[in-house]
Amino acid sequence: MSFDVDPAAGTLAGDGGPRPIPEVRATAGLLVEVASDGFVGAVVRCTDREVVLRDRRGRERRFRNLPGAFLVDDRRVVLVPPPGPTGCSDGVAPRLTASGSVAIATPPRVARASRILVEGLHDAELVEHIWGDDLRAEGVVVAPLHGADDLPGVLRALAPGPQRRIGVLLDHLVDGSKESRIAAASRHPHVLVTGHRFVDIWAAVRPEAVGIPAWPDVPRSEPWKPTVAQHLGIPDVGEAWRHIRDSVTSWRDLDASLIRAVEELIDFVTAPVDGRDHGGQ
Repeated sequence: MSFDVDPAAGTLAGDGGPRPIPEVRATAGLLVEVASDGFVGAVVRCTDREVVLRDRRGRERRFRNLPGAFLVDDRRVVLVPPPGPTGCSDGVAPRLTASGSVAIATPPRVARASRILVEGLHDAELVEHIWGDDLRAEGVVVAPLHGADDLPGVLRALAPGPQRRIGVLLDHLVDGSKESRIAAASRHPHVLVTGHRFVDIWAAVRPEAVGIPAWPDVPRSEPWKPTVAQHLGIPDVGEAWRHIRDSVTSWRDLDASLIRAVEELIDFVTAPVDGRDHGGQ
C-alpha cells in the first residue's frame, strides 16, 4: 500500500481512506528516522515546532515537527513533546554510552550480515566494553580472528559483498609491518582494514587510565604481554588484562588512533547500500 502524508490533517491517505498518524512521545534518546532524507538520530529536544536529532557521530540537525515527517520502527508518526521546559523528558539530558553516543531507547537489532573482525579476544572485549551499546543498536557482530595471518583466507570464506561488508581492526598497522602487508593483501571493494599503531591493543589504553606514567618499552626478544603484566605488578596475564580493561570507563581512556579506527569501521559496515539499510539480512 502506498500513502502520502497530509501534514495539515495529521492523517495518512492510503487505499483504505484517511487514517490517524500514531503519536509517539519523543523522549530523549528515542531513535528517529527522517522520512524525507533518511537521516537517523536520537532525540535531543522536541517541541511543538521543532525536533533536534543527534546521530551516533554527534552530528545534530534540526527539523520542523510536522505530522508524519518522522519514522519510528519504520512507521510514520507524530512526535509529541514530553513534559518539561526543555522538550526533554523531565528536562533530563539524554544518557550517553561509553563511546559518547546517545543511548538509543530501542531493542537490539537483528544481526547484520556485515561484521567487524578483530585480532583476538582482548580486542573484541575492549571494543564491546566501549562500543557495545552502539554495536547492539546497529546489529553489528564483532568476531576475533585469533591472529591476523589467516585474514585473506577468512575473507574468502566470508565472501564479502554489497550486503556483507567486512571491517577489520588490526594491531600495529604501520608502514613496513607484517600487518600492513596483510592489509594490502586483503584489499577488496567491500572490505575495510583499519588499525592502530600499537604492538598490542593493551597499549591503546591511555597509560594514565591504568595508573602508570607510560607503557614499558619491551625489547623484541621478550614476550610483550607477560613483560607488561610483570611491570604492572600483576604476573598473571589474564588478571592483568582484566585490570586494564576495567580501568577503561569511556572513550576518553583510549588513544585517538583506536577511536578513529573503530568509528570508521562501524560507519563502513552500517552504511546504506543504494540508499537502503540491509541490516538483519
